[in-house]
Amino acid sequence: MNRYKFITVEGNIGAGKTSLAKRIAETYGAKLILETFVENPFLPKFFEDPKRYAFSAELFFLADRYHQIQENLNEFNLLNQLIVSDYVFMKSLLYSRVNLTDDEFKLLQRIFHIMYPNLPDPELLVYIHSPVERIIANIKKRGRDFEQGVSSEYLLKIQNAYFNYFKQKPELKILIINGEHIDFVNIEADYQKILECINKEYEPGLHHIDLYAENS
Repeated sequence: MNRYKFITVEGNIGAGKTSLAKRIAETYGAKLILETFVENPFLPKFFEDPKRYAFSAELFFLADRYHQIQENLNEFNLLNQLIVSDYVFMKSLLYSRVNLTDDEFKLLQRIFHIMYPNLPDPELLVYIHSPVERIIANIKKRGRDFEQGVSSEYLLKIQNAYFNYFKQKPELKILIINGEHIDFVNIEADYQKILECINKEYEPGLHHIDLYAENS
């Protein structure tokens, strides 16, 4: 049994957050909350014409994420069951800050802050940190057509948005796992090491984890 009741797995596009969240949920028989990106009709359009469709895509994501987390919150409270998610609700602001104009961002931010007080922060946030080169290779490998034009510059902006957010949330317990040389999907030893990490007690703040470094 895991010591936490609400774990979020995060990372850049193509970092493997959904794969890891699924494995953790399966291991512990947890309730799994996955982002329903395929249901966002504006997402492929956003990658084709970001300026035109960014606000529509981000607003759809904001509403959908809020509905998902709130819907599962009742079960979380009633059954005291472990919940594993492959996104943190704050993701809506992080991506919006990168993708939207200032006026669009301010509007979406106002809507976000109406919703945010009604939702819990994760008890443990696990962030998979991989070099942009590996992320691009992962994106090409999984073959979603609308993602193939994602640039290194864009991925770096998203990465920086996450790390700026972490600095602003010292009250959260955040594990930053070095994902450069691990394969938790195909190598069982890598996955078991991650399980060991997420079963430990941590003080609030940032904790950098290298699974194969000495003294990690």
